[in-house]
Amino acid sequence: MINIYRWSFLTVVSLLIFSTADALAYDRITGKAFASRSAVYAVHGMAATSQPLATQVALDILKDGGSAVDAAIAADAMLGLVEPTGSGVGGDLFAIVWSAKDKQLYGLNASGRSPKSLTLEILKAKGLDYLPPYGPLPVSVPGAVDGWYQLHSKFGKLPMKNNLAPAIRYAREGFPVSELIAYYMQLSGKRLAKYPGFKETYMPNGHMPKTGEIFKNPALANTLEKIAKGGRDEFYKGSIARSIAAYMKAQGGYLSYDDLASHHSEWVKPVSANYRGYDVWELPPNGQGIAALQILKTMEPYNVKAMGQTSPEYVHLFVEAKKLAFADRAKFYADPDFNKIPVTDLISQDYNYQRAKLIDPERAARSVEPGNPNLQHGDTVYLTTADNEGNMVSLIQSNYRGMGSGMTPPDLGFVLQDRGQLFDLTPGRFNSYAPGKRPFHTIIPAFVTKNGKPWLSFGVMGGATQPQMHAQILINLIDFGMNLQEAGDAPRILHTGSTQPTGEQMTDGGYVSLESGFPMETRRELMKKGHILRDSLGAFGGYQAIARDLQTGVYCGASESRKDGQVAGY
Repeated sequence: MINIYRWSFLTVVSLLIFSTADALAYDRITGKAFASRSAVYAVHGMAATSQPLATQVALDILKDGGSAVDAAIAADAMLGLVEPTGSGVGGDLFAIVWSAKDKQLYGLNASGRSPKSLTLEILKAKGLDYLPPYGPLPVSVPGAVDGWYQLHSKFGKLPMKNNLAPAIRYAREGFPVSELIAYYMQLSGKRLAKYPGFKETYMPNGHMPKTGEIFKNPALANTLEKIAKGGRDEFYKGSIARSIAAYMKAQGGYLSYDDLASHHSEWVKPVSANYRGYDVWELPPNGQGIAALQILKTMEPYNVKAMGQTSPEYVHLFVEAKKLAFADRAKFYADPDFNKIPVTDLISQDYNYQRAKLIDPERAARSVEPGNPNLQHGDTVYLTTADNEGNMVSLIQSNYRGMGSGMTPPDLGFVLQDRGQLFDLTPGRFNSYAPGKRPFHTIIPAFVTKNGKPWLSFGVMGGATQPQMHAQILINLIDFGMNLQEAGDAPRILHTGSTQPTGEQMTDGGYVSLESGFPMETRRELMKKGHILRDSLGAFGGYQAIARDLQTGVYCGASESRKDGQVAGY
């Protein structure tokens, strides 16, 4: 009995201490139940990626005197090895770079084009209404390697061989596969093992690597060594290009040596919209970045702060604003070389404020038509880095659908992307398939400036999730006053089943998925407004961010708590 009484007394005392002294911080000091960890602060440099080994590689490059671009390239090459479920040299790349020297942003579109020999008529003759997700037909030119060299030629400090050396070493020595990546590799293996070259590369022991198992990719090490020695031309005009072309021809594909040899990235001017005093920057189409700007501008007339982050009013407003933006996305977002896209009008205040008036505060829209701007005006990894000079990089790279098309050229160590699946096979639309055309793209980097100074480099990987989460992160920071890590940890809203890139209109309003953290009262009120709620596991994106204090220059970083993300500085 004495022991029982002692236990009871100590328990009561402990409860009294904790209940009367919140300052002891036995929980998160902010009091926000969803906060996972503190933000990270550093002065000299910082890297935030979706995999700790990639973050450490980026930091090593920075400490060796590399620029933020060098660190980003090293991290991206590393992610292609340790996270092949989201990236690799067979995919595309987009980046926004803040140049401290020039005091301005630069944008790079390193996305590849469709095969010149594949026509819409050929696809229709095959009886296709859409491009398949796997196999040879959805393969477009991989743009990532050219993207690396474009970035490096403009902003690199270290030799490319230094930037690629860590990934080469890990590819030869091997690395332990994390639980999350092992899970997604298992899923990809079930779909892609039937394609020649895939098993030899990713299933050397007869199975996809398991959690904690050491995985080596010597073929990728050899490929990266060739790139480090021969430059981008080795990939697009040398032995690698010839291997890709021969493999694709053998598989009945259309991607040719000429397609690879003629590839080039494009430096583009980022576009922006101001949201409550902050200039939010995205890249123009063929990506979907301006959808985030449209969502933000549509919501700006409303007092979002007063609504609260988990209220039904806020969720309803956000979902309806998203529907409006995505209706325009389906109609207008495509390769600007083939279309006159009204980007300036689509992101303007006048246009989106008018669109905002279409939102019914009490009822969810069942279908949404695209707007009429003035046409006379002319599965993924995200990482961000910052260096000691104040340069910052926002970079996103992807194979598109997980590990891509399944097309795995022998002895190269990577899978080719299936980005071409996002083409529309209906003639006459902005994103209709054409030879030598860049498909609509979902991957988007983002950047925010305030008063002309760099404030935030960030991104959220995850298909159509991305512009929705870009907007939510900024609303969390600007309207709801969260810190950088809290803004990513806060429960997220995801609307799916909206207007598709191929133009099909929703007829039931689509589906709203809410992470845990939204109260049951909010869910009930949303259903009363006509929203259809549906659970979604693991589809809420992967967030990385680095902010810079406008007065002190101190870097603050945050990373995705739902994945393997790590942010670190020095």
